[in-house]
Amino acid sequence: MADSTTNDSSLVSLGKFKVGGYAYWAPAGTALPTDASTALPAAYKLIGYLSEDGMTITTDTDTVEVKDANGNTVMKVISSFAESTQFTLLEILRAEAAKLRYNDTAVTGTDKSLTIKHQMPSDDTFVLVFELVLTGATLGRIVIGRASRAEFGDRQVHAGDAQGYDVTCACNDMGGGVTMIEYLGVAAASGK
Repeated sequence: MADSTTNDSSLVSLGKFKVGGYAYWAPAGTALPTDASTALPAAYKLIGYLSEDGMTITTDTDTVEVKDANGNTVMKVISSFAESTQFTLLEILRAEAAKLRYNDTAVTGTDKSLTIKHQMPSDDTFVLVFELVLTGATLGRIVIGRASRAEFGDRQVHAGDAQGYDVTCACNDMGGGVTMIEYLGVAAASGK
């Protein structure tokens, strides 16, 4: 058993994504994964490559300070908590990526042959899953059970950079105040 009182460099990890497919979405109500290694059901659709910046998980908290008559802080408590995730989808010719960005109903066609109607984004919820392979070939999975579109970055069209859909999704309460679940620590099979 490892000594929990000594630093251990094997517990440090980079944040790499699983090769071959690592970002998925599914309709609200789809059964959520409960570990890092079980294959996702067919309801989960690949949304393609993310930009080199990967994904950013942002935590936003507000606090309330209670002061006494002399102006001394006697209590400070967290009064609100929210999380969001931001990423840029690189496969703009992938139907599922366009649907995540613009809404299911705004996109018709198939990969490389799309019609996209730019319109007010839907605030419908959906499931997001990101597949990781941590240092030491350890699998990880981030599950956002009630994501919704929250913000969009600018899209530049020019010859110097790949186009992408810059999307920020709110991580809404999945129940009991939980906004996302991370599963870490299942050893990856060799070759993954």
